[in-house]
Amino acid sequence: MAQLRFALMSLLLLFASGMPAMAQGFAKGPHVRSELVAETATPKPGSEVTLALVSTPDPKWHAYWQNPGDAGLPAEAHWTLPAGAKAEDFRYPVPQRLLIAGLMNYVYEGTFVRLTTLQVPADVKGTLPVKLKLDYLVCTDTLCVPEKAELETSLTIGDGTIDPAVRAKFDGWRAQLPKPLSTPATFQAEGGALRIAVPYPAGAAAKDVYFYPLTANAVDYAAPQTVVRDGDRLVLQTKARTAPAALEGVLAIDGQGLIVTARPGTVAAAKPAATPWLAAIGAFFAAVLGGLILNVMPCVFPILSLKALSLAKANNDQGSPRAEALAYTAGVVAVCLALGGLLLGLRAAGATVGWAFQLQDPRVILLLLLLVSAIAFNLAGLFEITTPAFVNRAANKGHGGAFATGALAAFIATPCTGPFMASALGAALVLPWFAGLAIFGGLGLGIALPFLLLGFVPTLRRRLPKPGAWMATMRHILSIPMFLTALALAWVLGKQAGVDGMTIGLAATLLATLGLWWAGARQAKGRSHAWLPALPLVLFALGGVALVHPIAAGAPAAMAGAEPFSEARLAELRAQGRPVFAYFTADWCLTCKVNEKAVIETAAVEQALADGKVAVLVGDWTNGDATLGRFIEAHNRAGVPLYLWYKPGQDTPDVLPQVLTQDLLASRAKGG
Repeated sequence: MAQLRFALMSLLLLFASGMPAMAQGFAKGPHVRSELVAETATPKPGSEVTLALVSTPDPKWHAYWQNPGDAGLPAEAHWTLPAGAKAEDFRYPVPQRLLIAGLMNYVYEGTFVRLTTLQVPADVKGTLPVKLKLDYLVCTDTLCVPEKAELETSLTIGDGTIDPAVRAKFDGWRAQLPKPLSTPATFQAEGGALRIAVPYPAGAAAKDVYFYPLTANAVDYAAPQTVVRDGDRLVLQTKARTAPAALEGVLAIDGQGLIVTARPGTVAAAKPAATPWLAAIGAFFAAVLGGLILNVMPCVFPILSLKALSLAKANNDQGSPRAEALAYTAGVVAVCLALGGLLLGLRAAGATVGWAFQLQDPRVILLLLLLVSAIAFNLAGLFEITTPAFVNRAANKGHGGAFATGALAAFIATPCTGPFMASALGAALVLPWFAGLAIFGGLGLGIALPFLLLGFVPTLRRRLPKPGAWMATMRHILSIPMFLTALALAWVLGKQAGVDGMTIGLAATLLATLGLWWAGARQAKGRSHAWLPALPLVLFALGGVALVHPIAAGAPAAMAGAEPFSEARLAELRAQGRPVFAYFTADWCLTCKVNEKAVIETAAVEQALADGKVAVLVGDWTNGDATLGRFIEAHNRAGVPLYLWYKPGQDTPDVLPQVLTQDLLASRAKGG
């Protein structure tokens, strides 16, 4: 029946195309506004130029994908080009689905952009006229009209310069195109059913999955599609229309497309996936364990100085160790829940962000720089922070300090993703929001667990030294890691906001320190309202936050021979049969930097990778690149570090531990 409807529509459209006056009588067009745009208006002779066909249907009208589905017609492009010039077929973004009267249509109801590559002749001079005649069909839910568009642009042969704003626009359009899946899929058409097995990492997110077939009449377009995860593959089943010799299509996953080429084979039915609740429970306990391990990771070392003083204070017969422990735990869990909730909310709004997203903004780094510097000078004895009496009463004898310590520990811990924690946070991004928040709460509980145990187990607490005069000396010593943390934050600020941004940050820190010194001097003399004169200086320092802005990320510092990561370059290297080591880092990730300086960039590892002809790709996520964020998330990770090893001929990469060793990489390079 569907085939008959398609045939009748095709005849009707052919009839209508011969009677344009009648078509215009139904609805005055054109109903799709199109524009032909070149990435550079001055291409070099013998180069390639990307052309964009930007099309916008009128409201309530839709244009068609390259395979229109049960009804409709694909667009036809006719080029008029100078001798030697050639334009490739258009590449389409992922379409939308439109079901009308039992017929499935693959359409675009809003602005969509098709890209093509124009080959510029090597001997061309002067100008290069480019003309395109487009025949296409545009429809509403009840009416279809064939239309034509004649578009043209003129290119001037030059140096190939591309304006940065234009490049950014084209990069955005490229990101919407489906990416080729390097590993072939397998399909089986049997008994009227079609099953397709697509290689896909077991830990990667897979939401809103749908297969758009490019091979005509291979599937029943309107039939429902079911998707089941089966290890490192997705098994999709729908109703078959024919049994083709090969099958091509686009697999859409959460709006992003993969170009799939499938060959005939045997595809066994997949077992149903585990229930989300089981996955959520497992991820919760993994988050608790990951948070516990995070206490010994480099990201949290600086904050241990604050925890050490709090522990010593709690080890007092007249103190309230349980209340201190609960307040500290509340601060850690509250910050983890707040950051997790904000992260889930931003992702629900369409942003591509991951764990530690707030540290991708140099303004947050500057705030942390001011805060950590103030803590360092406080520990060094420059000034004292007195808690107002009403806060003490509300916080039960001053336990608000323990709450603030826990909150700061959790906030500074966010650059790290340690063992167990990475997979847990990856699960939090794909599970329902309430399960995701529980996982973030479990992370906070794991970070606070050592302090919680000390607060509630007297035997452990008795092993700690009693409070005494030694605490003053220890406090001064413990200011050193906080000063080192401030130095690291200043370096990160310079990487994110440039030399000007670092200068603003250091000037703001100097201004705030002058205010703190003034307040400390008045405190030493017993003056009342000691903070009042210094407050404007601190506020002016905070005003520096509005003056720093991110700069474009440069190439990350890496070993000799390493290349910036891109999915296209990864696919090219894998097609050459080379082993690939891809690692993803950020300047604010201390664990990443320790691994790089102590392992990856050492002479022994560089030589081993060179001897093994291993290609090295570096993804710099310092400024939150959205493309890298999607790739990291596809490997079930919510942040960095992420280390991937691609063996020749292997469908999916091996995910390496987040704490590397030289022996590990050297043995991998030798084929181990």
